[in-house]
Amino acid sequence: MLIDNRTSAFPGPWLGGVSLIAGPLLLLTGTLLRLGVPFFFPHQLAAYQRQPALIGAAYALFLAGTIALWPGVVTVAARIGATRPAWARWGGGLVLLGLFARTFHHGVDTFAFALADSAGLSASTRAVGDYYRHPEWVVSSLTAAVMLGWIVLAAGCLVSGVLRPVPAVALALTSGLMIGVLKGSTWASVVQVAGLVVAFVPLGVAQLRGVERPSRRAVVRTVPLIVLFVVGSVVLGQLG
Repeated sequence: MLIDNRTSAFPGPWLGGVSLIAGPLLLLTGTLLRLGVPFFFPHQLAAYQRQPALIGAAYALFLAGTIALWPGVVTVAARIGATRPAWARWGGGLVLLGLFARTFHHGVDTFAFALADSAGLSASTRAVGDYYRHPEWVVSSLTAAVMLGWIVLAAGCLVSGVLRPVPAVALALTSGLMIGVLKGSTWASVVQVAGLVVAFVPLGVAQLRGVERPSRRAVVRTVPLIVLFVVGSVVLGQLG
């Protein structure tokens, strides 16, 4: 595994390194929590009605992992781009488009759960079925990006030396992870997300180890601001 300890202006070594660790682990946790429920949306909605806290948490963690991944993807693409700029542009760009698509679908998931709470399981199931018959065309057009992005990024990692063959192949497995509204988990999903963990987490750990530690003064000044921002964001978001 090739590690470049030079800091980039954006997203920076800390944000990129944390993303490479947190994003895959959040995705894996969400994937495991909904394992055992039949894959398609009627069963996912029925499971949510039986266990709203568990299924809601599983989808929320998967969404958090999807959002958290983007700085890591940008970091990896920047490393590839040092020697293979075309692979970096195509791989990074396609993967980021795929993350946008997954985020959109999780918004629909959340609305479907809210509809199940307010109008009942049958109404929510009919609404999701109607969506699949007439999907939103902008996001549905990104399916090829979702499928190809991880393969192109993995190939770029391999030819540039950012990843060795085994973690590069593991990263490419992520391309098989199904996309769509209320898609559940299978053991294949676990293997595919685990491939992302195998590829990205060691890369993130190595990056953070190579970064100069911040001073105590910088930590004291920065941590309260981060906590205040997170708490304020949560409160503001709950106000609608």
